[in-house]
Amino acid sequence: MDGEISTAEVKELLEGDTDVRIVDIRDERSFERSHIPESENVPFNELTARIDEFEDADRIVTVCPHGKASVQAAKLIGSYEGSADARVESMAGGLEEYGMQYGLVREESPVDEAARSDSPF
Repeated sequence: MDGEISTAEVKELLEGDTDVRIVDIRDERSFERSHIPESENVPFNELTARIDEFEDADRIVTVCPHGKASVQAAKLIGSYEGSADARVESMAGGLEEYGMQYGLVREESPVDEAARSDSPF
């Protein structure tokens, strides 16, 4: 692991032409509700089984709700010999901080869609 990266730095990476993989380690349901644009979901409990997916990455940033579990995920990815050449970081402050500053992509649930209906019932 190469340390932590701020939410502002992550935003800059996404806006720039940087080859970076943002890896959200929450469960699939949480990811579907909201996530950083262009991020991918690899739940923490699947990380070991899917570690080889990071073999060709140049830069990886792990994210979680508060920036704690993502440190462990970054250490795990960084210890994999296939990612030895990659820069692996954890986003400090987590999705809570990123969302407050920049917003997150939110998926609408069927309940949300029903609430927007023109029907008064």
